[in-house]
Amino acid sequence: MSGLRRRIKPPAGVSQGLMAVSATRNEVLAAPERGVRSFAPVRTWLYVLAALVVAMVAIGVATRLTGSGLSITEWKPVTGAIPPLSESAWLAEFEKYRSSPQYRLLNQGMSLDEFRFIYWWEWAHRQLGRFLGLAFFAPLLWFWAKGYLSRGLGLALLATGALGGLQAAVGWIMVASGLEPGMTAVAPIKLTLHLLIATAILAILLWLATGLRDQRPPSPTRPLPQAGRAGARFLLGLIFLQIALGGLVAGSKAGLAYNTWPLMDGRLAPPLAGLFAVSPWIENFVDNVALVQFNHRIVAYAVVGFALWHAFAVRTGDPATARRAAIVAVLAVAQMALGIVTLLLAVPLWAGLAHQLLAMALLGTSVVHLRLFAHPAPLWSH
Repeated sequence: MSGLRRRIKPPAGVSQGLMAVSATRNEVLAAPERGVRSFAPVRTWLYVLAALVVAMVAIGVATRLTGSGLSITEWKPVTGAIPPLSESAWLAEFEKYRSSPQYRLLNQGMSLDEFRFIYWWEWAHRQLGRFLGLAFFAPLLWFWAKGYLSRGLGLALLATGALGGLQAAVGWIMVASGLEPGMTAVAPIKLTLHLLIATAILAILLWLATGLRDQRPPSPTRPLPQAGRAGARFLLGLIFLQIALGGLVAGSKAGLAYNTWPLMDGRLAPPLAGLFAVSPWIENFVDNVALVQFNHRIVAYAVVGFALWHAFAVRTGDPATARRAAIVAVLAVAQMALGIVTLLLAVPLWAGLAHQLLAMALLGTSVVHLRLFAHPAPLWSH
């Protein structure tokens, strides 16, 4: 029996990244056979890609907070990689920006040097996106050609790459919304969609990387409670919701209003008439800064409360699981505290950046926690 190995083949294909991840929940795989390539290079590559996604999010936050996101008024995926190289080229780019609503309504009289500053932020954001695409597809093809990837894992990664392509298109649609007549910033709902796709890509990369192990992990020393598994799933869903609400806060600039805590304008909650002042009522969830910020506050309390409950619920189970749950709870509390500081200071650049980066850390830790908690077996075989 020592020479035998059991293996269950991964799914033959997937239609999209998230479905590909969920389709492998019930796979149980033994350690790879002698001579089979290790997953270590692929796992490292996926973690590097996840770090690049976090860097993209960080530069995106800096681009938004410096008012740089509308400085490049055209979408040139290939030729746009080359910035202006002469004074005449800079003047031509500046002239395009001067025809935008943001310049006419907000930045009238901006100098060429000031334009260069905002241009470089947006250019860096787009350039890192190009590099990320190259860093994804070139190694993907090499790993597949060298036999590091099974068919199922390869298709899941291709679907993730397609999601990255969609992210680039949504990014331009978002920028184009800010170039419409009368606009000085991008549409909040499109900014939120852009952020959520980036968040989903990060979650998928971490989920796949965490599932790539060459050997079956040791069994938990104590049984894992079913309620804890459900709690880890629900907590991750709450974090996704909170990130979406944070995108709406950023897009509507709701962080520049009600800069007090725990009260909003002297109350725990604004009156209903203020929360639903916009007609039709559904638009209040996007355009009414009072409701947008109130929702973000309430869900922050829910995330912290549930994270603390979850850590308490699994404390007597498997020690490794309990430690991960405790880390998630600590990060949730730290993120809420940093959010309060960011609000009280009216969103300075450093605080906004730190708040977004800590949100990505909280999300990533929750993804890894759920992956190891709910599905302790490796995801893929060769």
